[in-house]
Amino acid sequence: MMPMQFSFTSAFTLGLMGLTFNRMHLLSALLCLEGMMLSLFIALALWALQFESAGFSSTPMLLLAFSACEASTGLALLVATARTHGTDHLQNLNLLQC
Repeated sequence: MMPMQFSFTSAFTLGLMGLTFNRMHLLSALLCLEGMMLSLFIALALWALQFESAGFSSTPMLLLAFSACEASTGLALLVATARTHGTDHLQNLNLLQC
């Protein structure tokens, strides 16, 4: 495995491990998701540059657009949760309760 591929794979894996093992606050979970999306964006951008094809060049921008939508939705949920529950602890949230 090339060192660049190893660095992006390890960045994605660290973000995934942070998401699974660090479930204290909603903000830390959102930051782990953003780190995973950033590593995927950089990997896809370098992959598109490596193939030098016009068809692959739009894929990283599409991923970046979805990442921005995901971030805005996550921050909106964080604000709504902090207003209704008073905290962003994930253990205090009951998803089955309306």
